[in-house]
Amino acid sequence: MRTVLAGSRRAPGCGEGMFILWLVLLLFPGAPAQYSVDDLGGLGRMFDGIGAISGGGATSRLLVNYPEPQRTEILDYLFKPNFGASLHIFKVEIGGDAQTTDGTEPSHMHYPDDQNYFRGYEWWLMKEAKKRNPAIKLIGLPWAFPGWIGNGKNWPYDFPDVTAYYVVSWIIGAKQYHNLDIDYIGIWNERAYDIKYIKVLRHTLDRLGLTNVGIITADGDWEIAHDVLVDPYLNEAVQVIGAHYPGTHAAQDAILTGKTLWASEDYSTYNDEVGGGCWARILNQNYVNGNMTSTISWNMVASYYEQLPFGLEGLMTAKEPWSGNYVVSTPIWITAHTTQFTQPGWYYLKTVGHLDKGGSYVALTDRLGNLTIVIETMSHNNSICIRPPLPDYNVSAQYATFYLQGSFKNLQELQVWYSSLDINNTKPVTFKKLSPLKVQNGSFTLQLGVNEVYTITTLLTGQKGSFPDPPESKPFPLKYKDDFSVRNPPFSEAPYFADQSGVFEYFTNTSDPGDHVFTFRQVLTQRPITWASDANQAISVIGNYQWSNVTVTSDIYIETPDTGGVFVAARVDQGGSPTDRAKGIFFWVFADGTYKVTGDLMGQTILCKGLAGVRARSWHTLTLHIDGTNAFGLLNGNPLWKEVVTGGPLNGWAAIGTSCFEFAQFDNFMIEVKDSE
Repeated sequence: MRTVLAGSRRAPGCGEGMFILWLVLLLFPGAPAQYSVDDLGGLGRMFDGIGAISGGGATSRLLVNYPEPQRTEILDYLFKPNFGASLHIFKVEIGGDAQTTDGTEPSHMHYPDDQNYFRGYEWWLMKEAKKRNPAIKLIGLPWAFPGWIGNGKNWPYDFPDVTAYYVVSWIIGAKQYHNLDIDYIGIWNERAYDIKYIKVLRHTLDRLGLTNVGIITADGDWEIAHDVLVDPYLNEAVQVIGAHYPGTHAAQDAILTGKTLWASEDYSTYNDEVGGGCWARILNQNYVNGNMTSTISWNMVASYYEQLPFGLEGLMTAKEPWSGNYVVSTPIWITAHTTQFTQPGWYYLKTVGHLDKGGSYVALTDRLGNLTIVIETMSHNNSICIRPPLPDYNVSAQYATFYLQGSFKNLQELQVWYSSLDINNTKPVTFKKLSPLKVQNGSFTLQLGVNEVYTITTLLTGQKGSFPDPPESKPFPLKYKDDFSVRNPPFSEAPYFADQSGVFEYFTNTSDPGDHVFTFRQVLTQRPITWASDANQAISVIGNYQWSNVTVTSDIYIETPDTGGVFVAARVDQGGSPTDRAKGIFFWVFADGTYKVTGDLMGQTILCKGLAGVRARSWHTLTLHIDGTNAFGLLNGNPLWKEVVTGGPLNGWAAIGTSCFEFAQFDNFMIEVKDSE
């Protein structure tokens, strides 16, 4: 039972006020610490909002395939004002055709003469965000770049005008094709920055009339702050200094710049109650300790296969489009404690800080009389983020008296929203509306437990939005097929396929008037400028990671004579950044007429090989069958190899792919699962 005590009816120090404080002490031993909420001495920094990231990479991949109404419900929980997370900022990856954590996202320019502003799903997501909240701020950031930008080198800065042209084309395309105004643009996620490139990018934006697009640098650590201090032209080019996982502290150089400071990527933590505690702590303390006026979560929604790296680390989970099941996780409601009661353009008060017995509080105002105070008392073990390490500290139950002064001294009543994230509780309390708090002569006292969050506000608009329970969780279907026959696909990717290297897209095969007009094609022919250690082969995974005894069938079409090659695979055990180390059973055929079966994607563990007679530019059907420790393969329905002892992983995804970055097509894909043991 939470206790909220009204303040004194006279000024602090007067008789009746002292009587109430004495009564508090009598009932609850331990003197309340006193805190001022005051704007008389001026205001702190302007609040820029709370946000989340789709990308870095392919973290929203499965969301697009959700059925209605579940897809709309998920989007409402993320973006709809006064409903759920009610995000103020939405940051997306500018797809660069490379692996960027949990998959690849397609570029708008695979090649210099290729521009397509309908690939992927980030355009759609940005439009859905704007549909719900027209005021939401949009950010684009490259994690990787298509290979042509580097002209043969794994580096995007040798030709800064080319890189700037590529990035600015994305901004212009967002407006021209989707009526989306991009508010900020980044440099290169968590990789080296180049001062000349930043200046060229600023010049290019300004020359094309995009003066309203701010540049965020450098989405890594605070190192660039020193360069901003000593280089006036760089200082002029940069609007925001953004750091990742800053541990709630900004470097002194960053503060000295006077620039807007953001935690431009943070959180990255499993979305249970501890993850909610991490999020609650840093949302407050990034400003209290580090003057950071925005915190942006990686990632927004865990909508990728759970066994990929950093599974379930979104603000909520939506990883089963085949069932429609999703989970509104604790961090959604922790976000709401701030986002539903503030807006970008509000100001922090200077009277913010730490509580005497652990925890923190921030106070913000719209300068029109409204006030929001957010208080958190997260314990160390209940708020550990995945990074950086969290030093030990203590939090204990306490009483806090807040004195409202300045323009807030005449407030009579405040709304109260409450969460308790104690992991020892049977069921956490999230975003519960308590009875309004009567403020008497400008003060009130709170009994604060450990691992609690309070929002005390003048606003009446908060809401814990809800929908009927989503469908029950179900595993991926045991029989699945796709002939890719979609004349006008809403998205460039086929459902459930998750590209881990290379890019696979729907393709209209106008040269084939027969059975393969609509196919699924791997479209990269050049290694991208990578963010991770990408595989040299292209691969897209699908299905249930627990699958063991499966049959995978696909029609295949090699487009590259002599050197081309494709595969189907099962029991694939790796995706994401370590995709190049994937093991499983891979059935390859090559344009030179050979085949091989390998236990790994790199093709180094050869289980058998021989002649197949396959040639380029002709359709063939591959079938891979695995049962227990034995596997066999068919070509065009006829046995090609058999009685191969599998070894290696006992389970994993199904997959298709190519032997290098080359054009190749797939059709009539089918999976049949005997069991999922």
